[in-house]
Amino acid sequence: MPFEPLVIRDSAPAKSYPFQLDAFQREAITCIENSQSVLVSAHTSAGKTVVALYAIAQCLRDKQRVIYTSPIKALSNQKFRELEEEFGDVGLMTGDVTLNPEASCLVMTTEILRSMLYRGSEVMREVGWVVFDEIHYMRDKERGVVWEETIILLPDNVHHVFLSATIPNARQFAQWVCWLHRQPVHVVYTDYRPTPLQHFIFPVGGEGLYEVVNIQGQFREDKFMQAMSGLAALGDQAAGGVQRGRKGGMK
Repeated sequence: MPFEPLVIRDSAPAKSYPFQLDAFQREAITCIENSQSVLVSAHTSAGKTVVALYAIAQCLRDKQRVIYTSPIKALSNQKFRELEEEFGDVGLMTGDVTLNPEASCLVMTTEILRSMLYRGSEVMREVGWVVFDEIHYMRDKERGVVWEETIILLPDNVHHVFLSATIPNARQFAQWVCWLHRQPVHVVYTDYRPTPLQHFIFPVGGEGLYEVVNIQGQFREDKFMQAMSGLAALGDQAAGGVQRGRKGGMK
């Protein structure tokens, strides 16, 4: 489909934040303001939720309904509480509970949304956006088909916000959705990790945790060798123990 450039809107934003937005958040929000779908790929705690909140706020401002999907019921319940506190007009639909189903913002599992699409639910006539949290679940061998079918069944006039911690084929995925629904899909990515990772080894029979990769991402060879030596000693002890027969002699 032809390229549609993004336009910076001069109108008042649908939602303001008491902090400076990161570059990837500003880019994703610009996509939403242009009514164009976006895939946001960022590490955990990087601020992907900011983008979802903006899409919801814009829908409520424009008198549209919005659906927020999550992969599991526990996460749906958590998001319902958070969004209800933020916006008020929020409902919850899971396999166990249905609360305020007439709300402008509905939180549900992806399976529930797929079921609604199968039934031809009238709710979809009023939906402007669907937020897919943890879209990388689509790669799951058992449940991935749920996300695939849901995206295929969505009407072409519905826009999407895809949130993912890590998705290696982000560009190919966006191209697929673009081809499927004949609408632009942008990929916004950041490799910034607000919570540094540390890697530890806890060998059985060892003396505790060994930090093998520190916060700076540096490999600690000395700690790794200490952990491995403990495992080697434990393996030697186990090998020596199985060599004895029932009477204590060697086999």
